[in-house]
Amino acid sequence: MSDRSPMLAQPMRPPSVGRVAACAGFFLLGTVVGAAGALVQPGWFPGGLLLALAGEAGLVLGAARVTRGRAGGVAAAAGWMLAVVLLTASRPEGDFLFAAGGGSYLFLLGGIGVAVICATLALGRQPDGDHVRLGK
Repeated sequence: MSDRSPMLAQPMRPPSVGRVAACAGFFLLGTVVGAAGALVQPGWFPGGLLLALAGEAGLVLGAARVTRGRAGGVAAAAGWMLAVVLLTASRPEGDFLFAAGGGSYLFLLGGIGVAVICATLALGRQPDGDHVRLGK
């Protein structure tokens, strides 16, 4: 048994200013990647879709790696989702960015799936800095 108190009994600390700034930066970078992917994926259909999804996966995994936790990946994924959802809305003039085709739906649903998978697979932080172990 460990002589340390359980994690739930420890007081919570607010995140550092650098961590908050990094997450805000990754959120903004996620919006840029989402907008760029929305423009690239219909231009070169099979390759553009794969390029857009690979760019999102790299951003989410890279953000999680830089922040050494899932918070950076979640911030980047949230920025991507916000940009894509705002770009799917039609305007009163009738203009829209996404066509009603298979590629657009693959980009939307595949991007959400990639974001969830990459943010989940990122290494989580441990309170004492040790790596996660399932057994002894």
